[in-house]
Amino acid sequence: MSERDTPATVERRTVVRNIAEVPWQQFPAHHGGALSKPLAHPTTTGSHQLDYRISTYQPMAYVERHVHEVQEQVYHILDGEGLMEIDDEKRVVRKNDVIFLAPGTYHSIVNTGLGDLTFIVVTTPINDI
Repeated sequence: MSERDTPATVERRTVVRNIAEVPWQQFPAHHGGALSKPLAHPTTTGSHQLDYRISTYQPMAYVERHVHEVQEQVYHILDGEGLMEIDDEKRVVRKNDVIFLAPGTYHSIVNTGLGDLTFIVVTTPINDI
């Protein structure tokens, strides 16, 4: 995607890509080495309904507490350990945990472990990116 492209100008298309072809990015409100690869995303595939990312957070990296008013999210922890805040509760999350977040749920995640925290995040629909 060029600097002039926006999600609205990226053509929606069917693609097969190797994960190595997608560069790591640090999205807004993500800090300290909270990196993601937008694998199926408005900026990479023109997706309108789905944001599918793999994320790797270095120790102490985090995303700020936030809420999605209409979107559902699923986090699937692939490796590492962290602390996830869900509304007013903090939960340890680790490899093989799957977290479903309903719309209106305040949440954040921080890597509290000794190594990288790696997870998949799926968000649908796309409307407040």
